[in-house]
Amino acid sequence: MFKLLNPKRFYHTVGKKKFWEFTVFILFMLFFYGPILNLLMLAFADTYDIPAIIPQKFGFRWWAFIFSQKNLVSSISLSFLFAVVTTIVSMALCIPAAYGIARFSFPFRRIIMLSFLLTNAFPKIGLYTSMGILYYRYNLIGTFAGVVIIHMINTMMYMVWLPAAAFGNVHRQQEEAARDAGAGPFRTFMKVTMPMAMPGIAVASVYTFLGSMEEMQGTFLVGLPQYRTMPVQMYNVITEYPVSAGAVFAIVLMVPTIFFLVLMRNYIGPSAIAGGFKLK
Repeated sequence: MFKLLNPKRFYHTVGKKKFWEFTVFILFMLFFYGPILNLLMLAFADTYDIPAIIPQKFGFRWWAFIFSQKNLVSSISLSFLFAVVTTIVSMALCIPAAYGIARFSFPFRRIIMLSFLLTNAFPKIGLYTSMGILYYRYNLIGTFAGVVIIHMINTMMYMVWLPAAAFGNVHRQQEEAARDAGAGPFRTFMKVTMPMAMPGIAVASVYTFLGSMEEMQGTFLVGLPQYRTMPVQMYNVITEYPVSAGAVFAIVLMVPTIFFLVLMRNYIGPSAIAGGFKLK
């Protein structure tokens, strides 16, 4: 087995095609997982002096440090609060809009759909800076509502496009059958249309929640100094503390993302996402 570790032996054993496929695969794994492995190594490094490749001492020193900082712990709960509120408000506003786009034909429908992409078509910092004028005028700087609005602007694309595709896949005959059986419009929507479109809505909700959790630039410009979420505190940790403290906080920030992606793995997939970005 160890003889195969010799590149020449391995090349002649598996053949030219397999050898290059394996080489490309190894390079991809190093490129993709290398930074994550380095992050994990730094998070458990009690002592790490650059330019050493491996930390001199491993332990949980910086984990204890992070969770002993009250401002860092409070930022975790604040991020969850903003994410939950942003998701609920986005669902209340965007799901009816998505249903209308999916079910009714009206002028400029495609242009309206494309307009939800505009917030992701430009550099965020420039967009937020220009929005700051309106925020100052309407006294939204440093307010909870202002931060929620900035989070919603980034996630409306998901909450409109993906549910609209889900509603579009619900056959009208199923809704008509419920109406023929005596159900009213609202009951038909809640008992027939909504459950059948729930996978698409669930995917959009997950992306909205995670997008809110990870929003930094808008929160930094609008929320400071009253509201410091995890991504904002992450910036402070990186600039003020050793790199190991930043690695620990980065892992803490990644945990909700991994949790929700695993929880919704049956719904999140290429077909669900690609289907949501089709213009019909």
